[in-house]
This record gives sequence, C-alpha cells and structure tokens, in this order.
Amino acid sequence: MSFSLSQLEHPIVLAPLGGGPSTAALAAAVSEAGGLGFLAAGYRSAEAVRAEIRELRQLTERPFGINLFAPGPALANSSALGGYASTLAGEAERYGVALGEPVHDDDRWDEKLALVADEGVPVVSMTFGCPSRSEVEALQAAGCAVWVTVTTAAEAVSAGEAGADALVVQGVEAGGHRGSFDERTPGDVGLLALLQLVRDVTELPLVATGGIATGRGVAAVLAAGATAAQLGTAFMLTPEAATSPAHREALRERGPTALTRAFTGRTARGIENRFMREHEADAPHGYPEVHHLTAPVRVAARERGDADGFHVWAGQAHPLAAELPAGELVRRLADEAREALDLARRALTHRAEGGREDA
Repeated sequence: MSFSLSQLEHPIVLAPLGGGPSTAALAAAVSEAGGLGFLAAGYRSAEAVRAEIRELRQLTERPFGINLFAPGPALANSSALGGYASTLAGEAERYGVALGEPVHDDDRWDEKLALVADEGVPVVSMTFGCPSRSEVEALQAAGCAVWVTVTTAAEAVSAGEAGADALVVQGVEAGGHRGSFDERTPGDVGLLALLQLVRDVTELPLVATGGIATGRGVAAVLAAGATAAQLGTAFMLTPEAATSPAHREALRERGPTALTRAFTGRTARGIENRFMREHEADAPHGYPEVHHLTAPVRVAARERGDADGFHVWAGQAHPLAAELPAGELVRRLADEAREALDLARRALTHRAEGGREDA
C-alpha cells in the first residue's frame, strides 16, 4: 500500500531544499521525529541520488520522499541568452571563472523516474510541471505516492486529472523556485487564499507550503484545509542541513526577500542581494539555460563566502528560522500547532456560549 499522510505522527513535511541544504541526515531526522523528510534530486546525477537514498535508509526505516524537476519546453531564444551572457561578463571576471554553457535539458527525467520506481521511494513529488497519467500510474504501480506542486487552482485540476495522490500547494511567500507549470505565468497567490481556491476544485489531500515557520503557521494552514504543512526555510539553520555559512548568515539577518529570474531564468524567491539588483532587469525567461549559464559564478561566490553573488533562497518568514536540531524542531512545531489549534477552539467555544467567564 502506498504512503498516506495519515501515517505521519506529526503533519509536518520537510521541503526538498534543492541547491545545497538537502542532506540524508536532515531528511532522516525529520522522519525519525514523526514528520516526513525529503531529498532533492534536481540537477544531481541518478547515481548520486541512489547513493543518498541508500544512505537515508541506513539512518531511518520510516517513510521519506524524493523531489524531481519535471521537464518543460525551451523558452529562451539564443539572442536573449547571448545578451544576458554579455551583461554577466563582469561577474565572471569578478569571481575568476568562465560562464557556463546555456544548454536546455530535462534533468535526466526518464532516468530518475526509473530510479525512484526501482527504489520504491514512498513519496515522489514533482515541481515545475505535471507528469503524464501514464507516468503517474507507473510510479503508483511501483508503490510510490505521487505529489504534484501547484500554484494555481487550474494547475490543481490538471494534477488531479493526471492521477496525483496529493497536491503541494505553494503560496507566493515560499522561498526558492516557484513550482508553476508555466514559467511565463507563475502563480502569485498567497498561501491562505490559494488553499481555499484549491480546496474548492479538488478533494485531494493538500500539503501547504510557503512562509510557514512556526507552529502557529502550521495550525493556520491545517485550519484552512491542508492535511499537512511543508516547511523549508525553517529547517535551513538546523545542524543537519548543508546550508553554506554565507547563506546561514544571511538567513540570520532580517533582510527583505524578492522574486527574481536573475540566477536561473525561472522565478524564485531569495534574500535581496547585489546580483539580483544588478541583473534582474536583464534576465530572460530561460530555465534551465540561465541556470547553467550562471552556475560557475554562483559556485565561486558561495565558495568565497560572498552572499551577494549567489542565490540566497529564503521564504518571507525567514527571520523566524530556528537554530535547533531538526528532530527537536519538528516536535516543537507540532506542540505549538496543537496549542494554537486548542486556543482557537476554546476561543470559538467561548464566543458560541456567549462569552461567559466560566466557559
């Protein structure tokens, strides 16, 4: 039988945290604490993903998930990419590297689908698009529950028609990439509004994500119709996360976040920095071409500890991220959520009974 959210002790899911912070140790800690840990497979080789799955299974026997990037059409034209490369010449010189080759690829989609099916991964989530019904059914036949990330009610309908087991409902507050099916029209609705809109068109279980950093936030999305809350930025300061030192320091500050295409050619939310301010206006729609183009610059800036030169992904609630072991954080979030829901229930009861002092 495939995984069901009702199996979780706590309705808390770790966001995949692609681009560096994702580790087997972090995913295992979340699962061991009663939540659902996730690993990020985007732009990693299938061999590396398989090795990490096996490392994770050495750390926990509990369910976990793998996130895949669904392939999309090529959007960028050569002249737009060439023009953007010209504007980035100074960045390459600054960090002493050559710009990458702006190629289009599908991130080894078929290979990774075969991998997660072969490994019998309990949950496989998709970002950037919706798999076909045949792909969903093949994963389900292998024992995998299939989740699809949506940013609009229309995307939710499409994912339901494809046979998804659950939907990850991503509000615009979320850190990292927008999970929208069409990068040219990314969903820009706040999480609480989006949950209500999606619940109106589907009965599938909903996993809410975007700007959730406390137990009160978890309680809010559960009350709004979600079955579980998915948190990413909230776990990036845990010791188990592989968040770089410069990224950790930026998260500790209270700088504003903004949406940008400057780093990858796909809309994403990060803490505002020099690279975003200088290059956002020139950045074309073009994922993964721009991702490959800027990759050497971003790697060099991260290695140098320069948070002004690479993507510092973070959600709008990043100042609330706690520096706690991941398992302890899961338990604290669950306790706070229960307390918040109980307070809300008592407040409603009090008012229904006429506000009597002894209610």
